[in-house]
Amino acid sequence: MTTIVDEAAAQLAQRLRLERDVRGWSLADLAERSGVARATISKIERGEMSPTAALLVRLAGAFDLTLAGLLLRAEAGEGRLTRAADQPVWRDPATGYTRTQVFMRPDHPVEVVQVVMPPGQRADLPASSYARIRQVVWILTGSLVITEGSERHELGAGDSLGFGPPADVTFANETDSPCTYAVVLARS
Repeated sequence: MTTIVDEAAAQLAQRLRLERDVRGWSLADLAERSGVARATISKIERGEMSPTAALLVRLAGAFDLTLAGLLLRAEAGEGRLTRAADQPVWRDPATGYTRTQVFMRPDHPVEVVQVVMPPGQRADLPASSYARIRQVVWILTGSLVITEGSERHELGAGDSLGFGPPADVTFANETDSPCTYAVVLARS
């Protein structure tokens, strides 16, 4: 398994199964709703496969959750204060990007995430992942190209971008250096 924290992957697998079970869905039901193959979902739930960000977004969307919402439920964080050492980190096995959940609570409308995108990597996310959120990306170090539908935005350190209407989005680091950025989002 290629996740940063094996315990986090196990918690995520358990949470996916629980979300499916509380809805009374079979693997086939979740596959149909998410567009993710039944065999893939089964492997994820058994801990035999680490899901990519794109897969998690599709699964979260089927449950009417954001990616952050699904990860938060898996990590079961509590309290208003989250120490840096306790902030959950997830690694995308396809790109190697890391995602740190800096702040999120079920009773608070704002979430903060830090992402480190390795050089030469990209993540493609479907429009459905932006359907119920408003999002701003703030580049902390490096540079990043964000493509929303057909609109391309080149961002450098200090630049920020507020997302428009839901569209397929690509986050691409076209440089030879890592890019660190913050995502601040609010549920609508």
